[in-house]
Amino acid sequence: MFEGLEKEHIEGAIEAMLFVTDEPTSPLDLAKMLECEVSDVTSALSSLQAHLEERDAGIQLREVAGGWRLYTHPRYHELIEEYVLSWDTRKLSQAAMETLAVIAYTQPVTRAGVSSVRGVSSDSSINSLVEKGLVREVGVSEAQGNPVLYGTTRAFLEKFGLRNTGDLPDIAEFAPDEEMRTLIMQRLGATQEEIEATVADALASSIGVVEKIDFDALEFDFDDE
Repeated sequence: MFEGLEKEHIEGAIEAMLFVTDEPTSPLDLAKMLECEVSDVTSALSSLQAHLEERDAGIQLREVAGGWRLYTHPRYHELIEEYVLSWDTRKLSQAAMETLAVIAYTQPVTRAGVSSVRGVSSDSSINSLVEKGLVREVGVSEAQGNPVLYGTTRAFLEKFGLRNTGDLPDIAEFAPDEEMRTLIMQRLGATQEEIEATVADALASSIGVVEKIDFDALEFDFDDE
């Protein structure tokens, strides 16, 4: 058994290990780490699951995909959604929000492509979005110099409450009138259908984990950097 670990502490050790992982962990892997029998791990997992259920905890232990993982209780998903959104979205500047919107609707897109839509350099905003895990490199363009292409991440879907990119609101919602809608579409250089098709193809395999939320706060402002 793991040095210094008593048998009665296996359940607590497993809870601590699962707390810091974001993927299902098998009883065999847990047993190897704890240097104990798989049967002891299985028993501890069942005990931990029962204890969490008995006290109606905010955390649940579930067996999924051949392993075990801690999840938040469904009862608190709406609260957690709002709480998680407060971490990053409130810290995004207007320029970063604009940049994120452009990438979401035109991905995969280069830095030059984003700057072309916004009318100003967007390097700083892109760097910030990459750092926050909302945007990532998805490949390189065949254009001269092979510039990097950017797209949104799974974290983007999770933090904005989208099941997939098909849940992105119609871009017309961002335009206060037809004139602005036309300007936006001209800047993006494509029809709404083409934009949605590009987004769907780019991240067709990405899946969010929470219900769709209000996305109206996201808007374009082409005048301010």
